[in-house]
Amino acid sequence: MTLDPVAALQAALRAPTVNDGSGAETQAFAQLHEALREHFPLLHANLDLTPVGEHGLLFRWPGASAEKPVVLMAHQDVVPIAGVWTHDPFGGEIVDGVIHGRGTLDDKGQLVAICAAVEGLLADGFAPAYDVWLSFGSDEETTGAAARAAVEELRSQGVEPWFVLDEGGAVAFDAFPGVAAPIGVVGVAEKGTTDVRLKVTGDGGHSSTPRQNGPTARLARAITRLDRMSMPVGLPAPTVEMFERIAPYAARPMRPVLANAGRLAPALARLLTRLGPEPAALTRTTVAITTLEGSPAANVIASAASAGVNLRIMVGETVAEVVERLRAAIADKHVEIEVVRAGEPSPISPRDEAFSLVTDTIAAIFPEAVPAPYTVMAATDSRFFYEISDRVYRFAPFRMTAAQRATIHAADENIRVDDYLDGIRFYRRLIESL
Repeated sequence: MTLDPVAALQAALRAPTVNDGSGAETQAFAQLHEALREHFPLLHANLDLTPVGEHGLLFRWPGASAEKPVVLMAHQDVVPIAGVWTHDPFGGEIVDGVIHGRGTLDDKGQLVAICAAVEGLLADGFAPAYDVWLSFGSDEETTGAAARAAVEELRSQGVEPWFVLDEGGAVAFDAFPGVAAPIGVVGVAEKGTTDVRLKVTGDGGHSSTPRQNGPTARLARAITRLDRMSMPVGLPAPTVEMFERIAPYAARPMRPVLANAGRLAPALARLLTRLGPEPAALTRTTVAITTLEGSPAANVIASAASAGVNLRIMVGETVAEVVERLRAAIADKHVEIEVVRAGEPSPISPRDEAFSLVTDTIAAIFPEAVPAPYTVMAATDSRFFYEISDRVYRFAPFRMTAAQRATIHAADENIRVDDYLDGIRFYRRLIESL
């Protein structure tokens, strides 16, 4: 069949691959895999496929040499539907040149763009200079088990990737105050993602005879203290380099400040904390209270109350250090702090020949953008690949406005058809340039 990359993305979006453990996801992933087989027959005929994890896919495209293998990544799963959608979240509708649906940006758009680039190159008889691996996880939004399985499979075959490219960055518009040009941000590190639980136990009972400082009151006080606490601020090396690269494109009063970000890092970090939550998150570990549990009924005093806290730990810090800061801020020995899931920040990938290959490709496909490194604030499957590669980069080759970025994990996620097609051009150019 003739390659139709837009129809392929629509078909992928119509598979509701929410990996929630309900059992329904098995059929959804089967639907997605069938859509990939239908729309990318050359890929499936010419690449070796190894299933990994529950529904993960690991393809190998043999190149002229296995000396410097490359891994291109994306994930198949999506988060549950949230909010009120203007269009069917699993409909893949196209309206006025815009594709709507859960996963257009996170992350089926990237997955299908990779497949479309490979399919087109195969149709042209192209063979890559080096082995190209395609790693498509199936539980990135939850555990990342499929990505870890892919790492183990590659390790068992002795594969040490020259570089890995996953989601995380983008051609971001309105990314930084005072900079009109879009920034082609390439993640060279990511914050650590850690979940902790605050728990307080005590005497429960009937609501008609309450006592002071019960579990819910103590928990509420602890939450308030965490909400008011201040984490240390600073600028890691990738952020300093990003500011130096975008300085010539900033508003005139800001240019000397950004150009001298290394020397002015302490003052600049403090300034960013005042510019809103997104710039502030560039400078420090963040603490978010996410879940609460207490009494099962309105007339029952809880004997135990708990809160979930999600931490995004700054590069250069550790889980243990941050937990101790939480303990000091709460200052209540009755509040237990349990680390439910610990994720340390990633190492910082080098800005060398591999990084330049990615940024040169950005410049070729998105000439309006300023390529720059940065630290990813979310978690990606690629964090596991540091076990087998020093060069792990994160860039989704799509233009994204601030409004579009706000739809990720929210309602009305969408991508322009033209921007999606440019993403395919990016992957094609990258593979040809190896």
